Amino acid sequence: MQAGNHSRRETFKLLGLELDIRATLVVIVSTLLLMVDRYHHFLPGEGYVETITAKAVERTVLHLIIPLLIIVLILRDRPSEYGFSFGKWKEGLLWTVGAMVVLAPILYFASRTPAMVRFYASIERSVGHVVSTSALDLLGCEFLFRGFLLFGLLRVAGPNAVLLQAVPFALGHLGKPELETMSALFGGVGFGYVAWRTRSFVYPWLIHCFVSIFVVLVSMAAAG
Repeated sequence: MQAGNHSRRETFKLLGLELDIRATLVVIVSTLLLMVDRYHHFLPGEGYVETITAKAVERTVLHLIIPLLIIVLILRDRPSEYGFSFGKWKEGLLWTVGAMVVLAPILYFASRTPAMVRFYASIERSVGHVVSTSALDLLGCEFLFRGFLLFGLLRVAGPNAVLLQAVPFALGHLGKPELETMSALFGGVGFGYVAWRTRSFVYPWLIHCFVSIFVVLVSMAAAG
C-alpha cells in the first residue's frame, strides 16, 4: 500500500463483498472508538468538573491521536489527506466568521430554553474551564467525524460522505436536550460541508467550539 495513494481503490473480498480497505477500517475504528468512549473512563475524576476535564483528555487520545496513528502507521497516508491541515484557509475563515454571525442570535434564544439551562447550568464552572475543556474535547471530536471519517468515506461515497458522517455524530448527542440532539444532525451536515469545501477539519472545529462555548455560557448566565 503506497503512502497517500488515493488515485486507485484498494479493496479486499469478504464473503462475496468487495470492500474498500480504507473506508472499512475508518468505519470500524470510528465506531469502536465511540463505543470505548461511551463505556469507559480511564482517567480519575473526583467531581463533575474534574470528570469533564479528564474526559476531554481521554477523547483527545481516542478521537485524535489514535486515528492519526492509524493513518500514518497502518494506512500509510498523509494526515493532510484526512483534513489534518489548514486547507483552503481563506475560505475556511470566511465560513467560520459567517457561521458565528448567523448562529449567534439563534443560539442565544435556544440556550435560554428551560431544558438547555437545566442541562448546562446545573454545575458551576468558570469561563476558563468551559473554554479550555470545550476546545480540547471538540478537537478530537471534529477530527474523528470531519477528518478521519469524512475523508475516509469520501473516496468511496463521494459527497454522500458529508451526510453519512453526520448520522453517528447526531446519535452521539442522545441524552442531551432534545433540541440540541435534533439539530445535531443538521449541524453535523453543515460541519461536514465546511470540511469538504475547505479540505480541513480545523474550521468546523472553530465553529463547533464557538457553538459549544456560547451555549454553555449563555445558559449559565440565564440561570443567574
